[in-house]
Order: sequence, then structure tokens, then C-alpha cells
Amino acid sequence: MPDLLPQPERDEIDLSVVFSTLSDPLRRTAIAILATLPDGMERNCVSFGFPVAKASLTHHFKILREAGLISQIDYGNRRASSLRREDIDARFPGLLAMLVKELEQDGGADKAATSAGKR
Repeated sequence: MPDLLPQPERDEIDLSVVFSTLSDPLRRTAIAILATLPDGMERNCVSFGFPVAKASLTHHFKILREAGLISQIDYGNRRASSLRREDIDARFPGLLAMLVKELEQDGGADKAATSAGKR
């Protein structure tokens, strides 16, 4: 049976922790890509195609989860991540739109579309 990994409650998501987490370009890009996908869509960290080792990806996605930006489900042989869109929008209105805009300005719209096709 899949297990939801520990994450902060909505009211425990702290702005300073979120900003610190998003200061890393890889994590910022991951959240922006997730924000371009339909609500509830799950992705595993390898599907993003980031050029880093699997151990590094695991670490980055753990940081995102602990900050309250994503949920992760452990399926035993893999973990799937999904954006906590409703919680983020409730706590920090406009944040996801800013991240998506940055992704698009950096030519990331193509990156997001390519990444989405790698599920």
C-alpha cells in the first residue's frame, strides 16, 4: 500500500523556508514545471531529466517536500511527487504564477513540455 511521506500541514508552511528552498534553480524549475501540469499529476524525480545524480535528485525533492511545496507518495519501488497547489496558493497567492513566468522567460516552456513527455 502506498504511503504519503511526512510533510508540514498547510499552516506550518513557512515563507522563509519556502524562499530558502526555492533559492536553488533546480528546485525552482521543478516547482515551475509541476505548476504547468494538471492538478494532482504525479511525477517521479528522474522524469524531469535534470542532469544530476539520482541521489542529488532524491535530496532536492526531499527538501521540496519538507518545505511543504510537494507531496510524495512512496510506492515501494519508486516515489511520486505532486505539487501542493491548493496549499501554496492559499499561503502565498501568486507565487506559482511568478515561478511559471520565470520558467517561460528562461525558455522553460519548451523544457516543461519536453519534461512532461518523459513521464
